[in-house]
This record gives sequence, structure tokens and C-alpha cells, in this order.
Amino acid sequence: MKKKQQSVIKDIAALATGMKTTLTEAFKPVVTTMYPEQKTPRSVRYRGRHYLRRYENGLERCIGCELCSAACPVGCILVIAAENTEQNRVSPGERYAKVYEINMLRCIFCGYCEEACPVQAIVLGPEYELSDTSRERFIYTKDRLLEPNPNQQDPILVPSSQPREREAGGNAG
Repeated sequence: MKKKQQSVIKDIAALATGMKTTLTEAFKPVVTTMYPEQKTPRSVRYRGRHYLRRYENGLERCIGCELCSAACPVGCILVIAAENTEQNRVSPGERYAKVYEINMLRCIFCGYCEEACPVQAIVLGPEYELSDTSRERFIYTKDRLLEPNPNQQDPILVPSSQPREREAGGNAG
């Protein structure tokens, strides 16, 4: 009989501890982030999407040395180098990356490629929204990785300053 009373007392104490935890959490402020509209801040050293950088004059930084590919622990980087010519100068060195691909499904975002690059051509940026609908689109080619050429960039068009009907207080039907 005494063992039964002690067991019941232990069970009630455990229940009271659980209820205390539940009530404590229930009255704390809510910390939900409305994700698509509000994004949580990223650390300065966050490693997200890869970018191939250019020099200010528009030449690509990548010299096709393949050190990033060698440093990658999962082998998700493919670099095929080609020789620069006077007629077709792509980078300041003797070679350039004719083919540069990263399989983002295999990438573990370790940053070894960024550390191995002698000319800081590849960097990992802050972008983390990398979802897509097909596996083939996760193989990022050189065209998708390269920053825009500052010498060939079109001027940015500013959107019209006219308010939309709903914002202007019109009846949205």
C-alpha cells in the first residue's frame, strides 16, 4: 500500500513538472518568422550559393587551374581548361575555364573550393534559396555561376511610380 502511494505521488510530481514546462512555454512571446516576406539574418561567414567573379574590366577571374575541383571532398566541381588567345581573351592568365560546372545536389557547402582558389574566382555568397523542380537544373554551369559583366550590363530599369489600383484605394472588384 505504501509503495502504491509513493508511486502515485511520483506520478503526480512528474505531471506537475510537465504542466509547469507547458505553461512556461505557453506564455513566452512567439518567435515565428513569416518566411517569404521576412528573412532571418545570416551570419557574415554563411556559405550559400557559389558565384564566379570577374575583374572590374570584365575579364573572368578563373584561370582554369582546377584547384577548386581537387580540393572538393565530394567531387562536385568539373573544370575543363582551355588556352587564351589574343583574339579571344577570357581571363588575364594563359588559360581560362572553358567548362565550369558545380553539381549543387552533391555540394556540402564546405568552402574548400573558395579557400583553394589562388585568384579568389569562386566565392560562396549569402543566397540560400536553391530549390528547383528538376535534378538537371541543379547542375550550375558557367553561365549561371558568372557575375554579370560590368562592361556589357544593360541599365537597370526603374519600375513605374504609378500606384496600382488596389494601393490607390480603388475598388478591386
